Amino acid sequence: MCSEANHTLLKFEPPSRNRNSMQIQSSEIPTNGGSARNGSGNAWLESISSGMRTVEAVIRELSQNDVPVLVVAEPGAGKEAAAERIHSLSKRAAEPFRVYDGAERAKKVFNILEYQDGTVYLQDVEQLSPGAQLELVRLLALDKDGNSVPRVICGTSRELEPEVKAGKFREDLYYRISSVCLRLPPLRQRKEDIPLLRDSFLSTAARDLSRNVPTLSPETRNFFLEYHWPGNIRELKDAAVAIVALGDESLAMSGLRSLLRRDGEKISLKEAARAASREAEKELILRVLTRTRWNRRRAAQELQISYKALLYKLKQIGYQEYGA
Repeated sequence: MCSEANHTLLKFEPPSRNRNSMQIQSSEIPTNGGSARNGSGNAWLESISSGMRTVEAVIRELSQNDVPVLVVAEPGAGKEAAAERIHSLSKRAAEPFRVYDGAERAKKVFNILEYQDGTVYLQDVEQLSPGAQLELVRLLALDKDGNSVPRVICGTSRELEPEVKAGKFREDLYYRISSVCLRLPPLRQRKEDIPLLRDSFLSTAARDLSRNVPTLSPETRNFFLEYHWPGNIRELKDAAVAIVALGDESLAMSGLRSLLRRDGEKISLKEAARAASREAEKELILRVLTRTRWNRRRAAQELQISYKALLYKLKQIGYQEYGA
């Protein structure tokens, strides 16, 4: 089964199955379109943290064979990037790397894959329908028989054993895909890698948006290191892109500090801009009120808004009673 200790691999032979006794039927396989691609942009950066150095050594070992792999990690921790890294280091590197999503559907994809090569990464494998689970068992059985089929790497953010015990996930499929299990640590357990990842994402965003790479203040750098990143690498990347896109670090961070504490929700640039704008407006209002010794009518005149609008904004930011 999947072992937690030191990201080790626990290998065993799956129980033998009689292929002729299995009912082969057409079913639906969840997919995001499964478009073939080599190098999807999931950049894999060499880590300096000890936990990830161990993971990278295991990835290099796994790239030398074609056994199915189950990648287990929290959402946003880099499961697809790890799968693509295994593919890029393998003898299949020149062949397609395809991604399918267990939450979506497309008919007979597994039947098509029987005649394909390369590597298939199946994310959110726990969300496969019962029929799709059976098709995956069949595909893996073809591989066992020496047929030319893609290498299969599966990803999940859940522990699958409880799903098996609850009858939601096929036991024979679980044994086949988990014969080798790769666990990725969450970002909060590999903080030594945060500066490397942050700077890489800032540089990439600056290139993509035709902006200069921002030089972050010590306060922002410390924030990146101290924040616990529940959304992991994906959340870190979104934050870096927002800083570059907004073009003003202090403005961006004032909004991002509130957004980044939403337990790892994906950040949109529109949300970040709105949040930054709200924080900047709040800061300006309080600064003017302090300068006018909380003379609200005078502050409203300086801010060039109506007295009623100022009272409404003070209520929004929780200062309606202050200085009254």
